[in-house]
Amino acid sequence: MKVGIHVVDDPRHKEFVNKYYRILEENGIPVIWLDINQTDFWDQVKRLDYFIYRWSHWVDHQQIAKSILPVIEFNHNIKCFPDYKTCWHFDDKIKQYYLLNSLGFPVAESWIFWDKHKAMEWIDQAEFPQVFKLRGGASSYSVLLVNSAMQAKRLVKKMFTGGFYPYKVMMKGSLTSTPYRTIRRIAKSIWNRLLDKENPYWAVHKNYILFQKFMPGNDFDTRVNIIGDRAFAFRRFNRKNDFRSSGSGLVDYQTDEINHKFIEIAFEISKALRFQSMAYDFLWDTNHDPVLCEISYTFVDRNVYDCPGYWDPQLNFHEGNYWPQHCQLMDLLGVQDLKPVSF
Repeated sequence: MKVGIHVVDDPRHKEFVNKYYRILEENGIPVIWLDINQTDFWDQVKRLDYFIYRWSHWVDHQQIAKSILPVIEFNHNIKCFPDYKTCWHFDDKIKQYYLLNSLGFPVAESWIFWDKHKAMEWIDQAEFPQVFKLRGGASSYSVLLVNSAMQAKRLVKKMFTGGFYPYKVMMKGSLTSTPYRTIRRIAKSIWNRLLDKENPYWAVHKNYILFQKFMPGNDFDTRVNIIGDRAFAFRRFNRKNDFRSSGSGLVDYQTDEINHKFIEIAFEISKALRFQSMAYDFLWDTNHDPVLCEISYTFVDRNVYDCPGYWDPQLNFHEGNYWPQHCQLMDLLGVQDLKPVSF
């Protein structure tokens, strides 16, 4: 058994990936670091049984992952984490909506247009507020509450001309009472200084528009992380005077506050679509039905570790703290007695 792990260059991602290496090393499982920039990369890949590349939102990560993972998984028949089924829709809310909605899973109602004129026609008969999102982004960046048709049309014009860079659409904090032009002015002032420096978010988003149904009355969302037959769940509360919870840092781990409907739905989707690992963000619809806002194969590992335990598919609770990397490796390698490592 031999495992290859692709290097990452950002300290935040490196800390996550290093845990895979440490766990394998402590368990005596041969593991090597790989880099697509090495001239012997593919020769080394051929000697592997498993390959891990924890890629993230960064454009350069995406380019590498989409170029090498399908070749390694399908042409070299090497088990990968993440595999194609798990990650082809990562950081793309449009792909996620098309996938989940087409299969009848409860996903937040959305309106997606690839034509400017069709979008404008929809705005004329739509009710507001609505939520505008870019297809990519995390921690509530690239998300706006649109309170009027005028604001919506401005966004459409922008998306079908120059477009937006991810993480340049808005600033953290409340947007419910901040004029759209003020948001743009503040964001432009700060980001123009940053654009002169190396920046991983270079790909501009344009020539589409995504609106999602606004669901008032949700003071928090419920995140359910499914890793194999384990469900780790916690609540994330909204920022003060805001409608967004992702990235707020206001996390509640009380297990008796977790609605089991969310866990059941998350297990059902992961089983049906054969996801290795997936985070599901749930809200309550206006009819008090559970709905998904988005999904992500990767996430902050500390939040999972800080959960007091996990539920199995029969909703039995198992106490303990578990690093997601340990759970993912047990499933990938088929080694259920993998020795845990302290970090």
